[in-house]
Amino acid sequence: MNKIYLYLLLSLIFFISSCGKNEKRSDAYGNFEAVETIVSAEATGKLIDFNIEEGQLLEKDATIGNIDADQLSLKKQQLEAQKNTIKTKFKNVFSQINVYQEQKKVNQTEKNRIERLLKDEAATTKQLDDVNGNLNVLDKQIASIESQNSTTIQEMKGIDAQIDQIQDQINKSAVINPVKGTVLMKLAEQSEIVNYGKPLYKIADISVMELRVYVSGEQLPGIKLGQIVRVLIDSGNGGFRELEGTISWISSKSEFTPKIIQTKEERVNLVYAVKVRVANDGSLKIGMPGEIVFK
Repeated sequence: MNKIYLYLLLSLIFFISSCGKNEKRSDAYGNFEAVETIVSAEATGKLIDFNIEEGQLLEKDATIGNIDADQLSLKKQQLEAQKNTIKTKFKNVFSQINVYQEQKKVNQTEKNRIERLLKDEAATTKQLDDVNGNLNVLDKQIASIESQNSTTIQEMKGIDAQIDQIQDQINKSAVINPVKGTVLMKLAEQSEIVNYGKPLYKIADISVMELRVYVSGEQLPGIKLGQIVRVLIDSGNGGFRELEGTISWISSKSEFTPKIIQTKEERVNLVYAVKVRVANDGSLKIGMPGEIVFK
């Protein structure tokens, strides 16, 4: 009987000792995360050519789908036709100005001739007044046409702005992938009618993961940005696998220990969040737990 008690006592001591070692093994605990981007529709219409799958690796700036933009293209053609019509009017305006300018040159020549004759008393002042009157009328006609020309130019600028706006909407009808990464979740299907702002899929670059851990105020002075640390993850056989990580961010503000990290008694302690960048060889997953040891 005493042997049984002794065996149980030794087992309990070994268990407590093992737990103590495990607790002292790591300096901080947390979970892996990645920067997730939700790509949304920038136009309204039928989603076509959208054939991505979850887990698929997408390159940055790759076109992965289109939203039907036929109506926008027709509207653009209509505006371009209006612009061509205005251009025709624009040419006619210049033609009229050229005609008046030629008439003005003829009258100016006639004025110069009359002024010379007037000096020799071979012409009358009435003839000079008539020529000056004609020149004034031509100047007013040219000014009137130039005013119409200004209106035409403004009208063309307005149509150009509408064409640019339509073209921008057509460009946004193409679904362009903003970042290189892996599709985490597909949120829309091909042939579905989507509205502006509807989420289409979620993507993240998981080639490099971030382990968010929390350190105490006592640990804070001993760490710095760029510091290399040991990262421990479960190996699947009860042990740990070691990776190398780099401290990429340290919070400037303290917070209460998150509930998922510590016990109720320890949650009253103030801690600082720290992010550790770790190269992912494929074994790291979002939400996966990890531990770090400061070197």
